[in-house]
Amino acid sequence: MEFITPPDNPVPGEPKLVSVTTRDGITLRAATWMPETEEPQGTVCILQGRAEFIEKYFEVVSELLDRGFAVVAFDWRGQGLSGRQVSNPRKGHVRRFADFRHDLEAVRDQILVPHMPQPHFGLAHSMGGAIALNAAYETWLPFRRLVTTTPMIALCIVKRTRSSAFLARILRFFGMGKMFVPGGGETSISTMPFKGNRLTSDPVRYARNADAAHAIGAGAVGAPTVAWLDSAFRFMKRFADPRYAVKIRLPTLIVAAGADPVCATPATERFAARLKAGSVIVIPGARHEILMERDVIREQFWAAFDAFVPGTPDPEVGAKRSLAEVGLAAEQLDGGGVDPAVARSHDAPAVSS
Repeated sequence: MEFITPPDNPVPGEPKLVSVTTRDGITLRAATWMPETEEPQGTVCILQGRAEFIEKYFEVVSELLDRGFAVVAFDWRGQGLSGRQVSNPRKGHVRRFADFRHDLEAVRDQILVPHMPQPHFGLAHSMGGAIALNAAYETWLPFRRLVTTTPMIALCIVKRTRSSAFLARILRFFGMGKMFVPGGGETSISTMPFKGNRLTSDPVRYARNADAAHAIGAGAVGAPTVAWLDSAFRFMKRFADPRYAVKIRLPTLIVAAGADPVCATPATERFAARLKAGSVIVIPGARHEILMERDVIREQFWAAFDAFVPGTPDPEVGAKRSLAEVGLAAEQLDGGGVDPAVARSHDAPAVSS
């Protein structure tokens, strides 16, 4: 139970590192921070994406603390320094996505509710966003409002999704669920060369995260397993149902990336259009990890976040108006499309969600 971080990624504030145990016996690593203000605005719980870890979000934690929020962050099962369900810690594995509910419920019951100031908000990314949206649909998500960046509604990193889903199902049926996906291995996507990466156009933040991934070792997992991919396809299938989003009544802000080569932004926009209490903002030029992007992109995210959390009389209008006030037009985002090298580099199995 410790932070493992290089010098260029200092630990913010005065955190408390704790462990929580899920109902099915998995030990999770978690951390909490309290702001210096006497009256916190509430607590933001960070729900990271696949293959991520707490240390990667230190900059985001600092920014939330500066806004007067307490913060909770934790590593999902199968990644970071939380427990594993396979012997090789570098495999990004989960038996089924429903297991992630145990993780969030453990954090809710052992950290959020008894120890952290109300109200509680969620800040989720990619896989974490998909888990949060499903929890909101099932009405057990423990947040007053949810902000999610590039949620895993549908994947565009995996070509021929139907045949890929069928292959994952067959391989798992024949007992290969704990194997890496075909073509995948132990190398973390965060440690691959910057040129052609799918995650961010910011070389400084990319290098910082690569150093953090090297420092944490097996905590920065490699490719997902067949079981993870099969479970992900099954999980995402529900988001395609037109009736699904309509039933989500939690106020939700989705921030999508205009140049996302991992998650399908058009599918995210279609999903968000059906939300009764939500809206979507697409940031031009942003790649998959908006919170790890260039300042000009991150400023747009934080403008929308600040208008939405802790709350405004009309959250949808407030978020969009805030973006307009920032005055960052699409033409300011030089290179607004996807770098052609992004589509060519790195084999598809190195999914980051």
